[in-house]
Amino acid sequence: MTARHVVGPWLSASAERDPHRIAIDDRGVTVTYGELEERSAALAQRLQQAGYGPGHLIASVAVSSADHVVLFFACARLGAALVPISWRLTPREATGLLETARPALLVSDEAFTTLATEAREAMSAPRPPHAHLGSQGIEAHVPAAAHPRPAREVRDEDALLVIFTSGTQARPRGVVLTHENCFWTNLALAGAMPLGQEDVVLSILPQFHVAAWNVQPLLAWWRGATVVIEPTFQPRRVLQLIAQRRVTAVMGVPTQYAALAGHRDWAETDLSSLRTVLVGGASTPAATREAWAERGAPLVQGYGLTEAGPNVLSLPAAAGREYAGSVGRPYPHVSVRLTDPASGVEVLGAGTGELWVSGPGVSPGYLHDPEATAAARDGQWLRTGDLVRRDATGVYWVVDRLKDIYISGGENVAPAEVEHALELHPLVARAAVVGVPDATWGERGVAFVVPAAGAALTADEVLAHARDHLAAFKVPARVAVVASLPRGALDKVARNRLRERAVALAGDQQTGGPA
Repeated sequence: MTARHVVGPWLSASAERDPHRIAIDDRGVTVTYGELEERSAALAQRLQQAGYGPGHLIASVAVSSADHVVLFFACARLGAALVPISWRLTPREATGLLETARPALLVSDEAFTTLATEAREAMSAPRPPHAHLGSQGIEAHVPAAAHPRPAREVRDEDALLVIFTSGTQARPRGVVLTHENCFWTNLALAGAMPLGQEDVVLSILPQFHVAAWNVQPLLAWWRGATVVIEPTFQPRRVLQLIAQRRVTAVMGVPTQYAALAGHRDWAETDLSSLRTVLVGGASTPAATREAWAERGAPLVQGYGLTEAGPNVLSLPAAAGREYAGSVGRPYPHVSVRLTDPASGVEVLGAGTGELWVSGPGVSPGYLHDPEATAAARDGQWLRTGDLVRRDATGVYWVVDRLKDIYISGGENVAPAEVEHALELHPLVARAAVVGVPDATWGERGVAFVVPAAGAALTADEVLAHARDHLAAFKVPARVAVVASLPRGALDKVARNRLRERAVALAGDQQTGGPA
């Protein structure tokens, strides 16, 4: 059967329409559609000749860049999947993701050679070959595949991206997104927030996040628009780019929009080109929403999760004040339902329940983890773990997360993962971490640790250990050394009681932020 929903031809079609149009503006260095097509096709051929093919996973440790996009489209042509790994992780954390993914090849920026090398060398499983990104790296020479695969036509169900996301377990899980998933996700986005050739998209989220591909950039390359890639978020630089590049569309998290609105250049920056300003990852404070609305660039609030592609719900900027704080209605081609968490019965009409999602954009499951996949599904439905409220008009509000994940600066943080890292300290017997509200970062973590019997343990020791074992955004803002953890039914940690204590502790802590 001929594939109908594969992503590779999107670039070819855009290059054929206008090969001289700018596809990527990477820190002032531009790449045309013709050049992007030529480079990705050549790399795909080199990868194929070296033995890489459909079903292979190619991991990357790289900042957002044109070189990284070349690798993505080469994978799309090949039927391989790109597995972008966060460059913010420690080598120990990156090793865990590599062992979960079992990639056939590891590619990194030269700047992250040490991180990639240390993570690779610490693997207990077979180590993949390692190459550098770019025209002088993998585009010039591809190391041979250890287990070659024959070439074949790319299929709709072939994996295109594997994005690691924090779950409720100690180790993040890889969410598989197929060509078909990405096709329908971007088609839905096009129906809700169209992009055309004349659009200029500013990409400020790192490319190890699903939104850096499936929320605006991929749709832009499908439609022949220009994507301005900014590898790090610096408010002054972002405001300059909006004005100078005449940016029409951008997607970010509430922390970023608050930082932009609070910058000294905010009032003088020309925002008149902006047409779509999409926000997701967490709820947006009213002050931030009002600041952007006053400048004539109202925020479009969205809700999604990696497992859903990620787009699920969105609230148009033109929605009335009565919907302020909501996450809107479903995107095209997305079905949702509310389910009572206790009974499992569907909630009809207005009401509150766990949000379930279904549609062709929903992931087929977690990489190499059928048990976790089964636990997250109920037939065609994906359980989000989020408690939401629906009004009589079909508009949704997020009430709370049923899961324990908290979101700090737009980054998902799984308490179980942080707790696991803290318990690696020889003097820590048990640890529990909860998220508490933070005016700057949305939420920050507070850790409660129980020392080993007879051990003398300080909060500073625990924080120093955490910084060595966790990415900066996962390091708790505050640590409390306690004699015991409160327990509830079935001997589980009573997190609600801990949150009450954590809010009081966090109130005494001067707010800091992820590095």
